[in-house]
Parts: sequence; C-alpha cells; structure tokens
Amino acid sequence: MADQGSRVAFVLGTSAGGVGRHVAMLAGGLVRGGHRVIVAGPPGTEEAFGFGDLGARFVPVPISDRPHPLNDLRAMRALRALRGAHAVHAHGLRAGALAALALTGTGTGLVVTLHNAATAGGAIGAVYSLLERIVARRADRILVVSPDLGERMAGLGARHVEAAVVPAPAPVPTGREPREIREELGAGDRAVFLTVARLAQQKGLETLLEVAGAFGEGRAQELTRRPVFLVAGEGPLRGALQGRIDRENLPVRLLGNRGDVEDLLRVTRALLVPSRWEGQPLNVQEALRAGTPVIATEVGGIPAMVGDAGLLVPYGDVGAMRDAIGRVLADDDLVRALAGAAAGRGRELPGEEQAVNAVLAVYETLPPADRRA
Repeated sequence: MADQGSRVAFVLGTSAGGVGRHVAMLAGGLVRGGHRVIVAGPPGTEEAFGFGDLGARFVPVPISDRPHPLNDLRAMRALRALRGAHAVHAHGLRAGALAALALTGTGTGLVVTLHNAATAGGAIGAVYSLLERIVARRADRILVVSPDLGERMAGLGARHVEAAVVPAPAPVPTGREPREIREELGAGDRAVFLTVARLAQQKGLETLLEVAGAFGEGRAQELTRRPVFLVAGEGPLRGALQGRIDRENLPVRLLGNRGDVEDLLRVTRALLVPSRWEGQPLNVQEALRAGTPVIATEVGGIPAMVGDAGLLVPYGDVGAMRDAIGRVLADDDLVRALAGAAAGRGRELPGEEQAVNAVLAVYETLPPADRRA
C-alpha cells in the first residue's frame, strides 16, 4: 500500500450526488489512515460534502460539467500545483481529462475513476469522445464502474483498466414504522414502486411515465393491487415530468430529494431503474441491502450487480417493464424469492473499508516518478 502519510489529491467536477459522496468517503478514510489529503473541485462541492470537516485540505478549482475554455485553462493551471503528490485521483471524465493535461510531463501518477458513460450525441458527444481519448492515453490507471466502460477505454488504448469499488454509504434508518411511512407518503394500501434518480435525461424517466400510464385510473380495474410510482430526486426535467403527470393523471408522485431512502425501501414492493445507463448505482446497492427486489434496465453494471435479485428488461422497452411490474404486483411468491436473493447479494456488497483499501492498492502500483516523466 501507499506509505502512511503520503499525499493524495482528489479531483472532481460539479457534483451533487454519488461522485461527491464517494470522494468524501475515500478522503475521510485516507485521513483516518494518516494520509495527507487534498480535494480539488468547484466551491459548491465543499459546501455539499464538507471535505474540510473530514480533515482534507480543499482547493477551489472551476471544473464545470460542460466545456468552458477560460475556466478550463484556469482549472489546469490550478491542477498543475498538485504535481509531486504520491497520486492524483480524478473522478469523472472532465476532471480526469483536465488533470491529465495539467500533469503531463510532471511525473505525477494519475488515477481516473469513470463513474458514468457519455450518452450525449452531436457536438457534445464529440467533445466527450475527445476527452475519453485523452484519459485513455494519459492516465496511469483507469478505474471503471461497469464492464462496458472498461472495454471502451481498453479499445481507446488505455494501459491499465480495472474495476472500481464504489459502495453505497452505510444505511441510517430513522426507526419509523412502515405504517407511519405510508401515511406520510399518502400511499394508502397501494403497492409502492420506488425510483431514486436525478430528474435528468440519463435516467430514462420517460419510460417510467409510459409504463405508469398502463396502471392509471380506469386502465387497471382487473388488478388485485393498485400501484403508485414514487420518484425521489430533483433535476432539470421536473417541470416537464410534472406537467405530463398532471395532464395524463398518472399514478406517479415526484417526492423531491429525500434523505430517508432506507425508510422508503421498507414500504417498497420493488425498486424501478429505467435508466439509459448506470454503473454501480447506489440506489440499487441500497435496495439489495434492504432486501428489496429490483426491476431495472439491462445496461452498464446493473446485470452483474442485480443477478437473480430482480427482473431485467431492455432499455426503453415499455412493454417488457410493464410486464415485469405486473408480475411483481401479482405474485407474492416471486416477490419473496427476489427479496431473499436481494438480501443475499446485499450481504456480499463491499463496504467503505474495502473501497479505501482498493484505491490504496492501486496507488501502490503506480510506476516510480522517474519512469512517468
């Protein structure tokens, strides 16, 4: 492992969710292990995740989620000051590419974790393709959250690619009773299907609304149970989604950001994941730990994570997802079997200690500085 007391620098871009929480978990674990940690990223990430409170030194760097020539030049100048660290560990494609360009020729070891696939097309897609090539060719080690990302980076010439360990935070239940949770949600005796997602293009929420329409008022009188679809999260598509829900009278409720996902899972018949792509989604890990069945699209890292603990369908296949929900809605024996499999897989998931040890092992494999310069 890296020598105790070594200096490690994390780099991240704009984040309000999983990436920031993951960096905070790693930074806190390394600090507790006696390492000196720097975190470089937009000021908003320090406000959201409190890296300084964990014992790390925070350095504000303007890394946005979209190209911005002036800010990108400023970011690269700031990131060059990280040279000399035992390892610089960037998270995300933009942060990884900027760090790679900034540290070229410095002899500083660079690790990049790719948390998401680039799903955009057009001009933005072309920019992301360029960033992928920069990371593939200049990073010393690349960690990926799904096999398809690894194959893509290897195809672009990456020298060392391996799986990332990205665990969900340990659950913190509030102790509320299921009846109380249902009352607060207004779910009544309906079967709850929960989606936890940012309200954004990648999450495939248009498919969820299409599916929900098949279970709306006047369309599912033959069902012994009536479902309600709850969506926990915020994002740029809220207005459009709520507008359609209202126009079509869909049995869908947007809950906004919630800090009680563990409680919600206690009253959930199945977690729904209609995403275009996912790596190691924290919400799926939380569902497995809670013993909650999963109905998800067969994309990215989801199949390997879910296994026999859920039903997988092709992305965008409304009929297949509707049929999967119908099976879970009607078949208690199936739900019990899926729940048992979910709990079993949940017990096998890695935790924070394994994630910290995994990155330390990667840092130890970085070549000596005199062979990188």
